[in-house]
Amino acid sequence: MGETMPKNRLRLTRTLVLVGMMGAGKTAIGRALAARLRVEMCDSDAEIVDSARMSIAEIFERDGEAFFRDREREVIARLLEGAPCILSTGGGAWLSPENRQMISARAAVLWLEADLNLLWARVRRKTTRPLLHTENPRDTLADLLEQRTPSYAMAELKLTVNPGWSIAKTTDAVMARLIAADVVEIAE
Repeated sequence: MGETMPKNRLRLTRTLVLVGMMGAGKTAIGRALAARLRVEMCDSDAEIVDSARMSIAEIFERDGEAFFRDREREVIARLLEGAPCILSTGGGAWLSPENRQMISARAAVLWLEADLNLLWARVRRKTTRPLLHTENPRDTLADLLEQRTPSYAMAELKLTVNPGWSIAKTTDAVMARLIAADVVEIAE
């Protein structure tokens, strides 16, 4: 009988937090990474929606953005306490200096950078983006991108999203970054 060779196994060494604009692909790439690494995929926005039993747009309308941001900070802190996972955050989570400090102390952070045209193509038909409920949502998105980019640039790791890449190819590129940064180890 032939021996079976051990297969390489990828291991997430610490939680990976994905940051970036709405539409950058945090959820899609996060799910693909979690599947490859056999870890849990967490989404801070989804956790807030489940807990509140209302949409983010409804929370913003009823309680305001400051209330939402407080809940977001609490949820992220709780999720960072668990086993290493992939954590997708809302586009504004990384803007808070308190969140940046908390996340950086406990996790690796990767910014999925995407240009305005790609972001707009992905979010323009979605009604679940309360910050884009404006007279000119594309201009609002452009303003948000400009305002948020300096904060996103503080992330430990970055990948510029190529509009022509599939989720699998983007995930491959992220995985290469994570291996190079020792966020993912290859075990025999």
